Amino acid sequence: MDDSYPHPTPAPAQALAPGEVRLSQARLGDRGIIGAVGAPNAGGRGGLDAQELERRLLELGFVEGAALEVIHEGAIGHDPIAVRLDDMRVALRRKDAVDIVLRLTPEAAQ
Repeated sequence: MDDSYPHPTPAPAQALAPGEVRLSQARLGDRGIIGAVGAPNAGGRGGLDAQELERRLLELGFVEGAALEVIHEGAIGHDPIAVRLDDMRVALRRKDAVDIVLRLTPEAAQ
């Protein structure tokens, strides 16, 4: 492999506070409150553009303050994930969950 070829540099990620995790990195059993929702870099990951992905996430109920728990992970690469979102169950790909910030509850943050 020729390392002289310029590789794309990912956009800087939003810094997370202690006790926060991106939903894309959450594991089975993690639970908490949604702290932020956005998709500023979605277009660079393929699929929907940023505005469309953010709109769809909001329409599904991924809003700040909503209670969330990861209840299932796919067998291959732990993808997709299923979450309990307030009183609903929603499945989504981890690449679409990267811009959802979850504030873990104390028992999940350990």
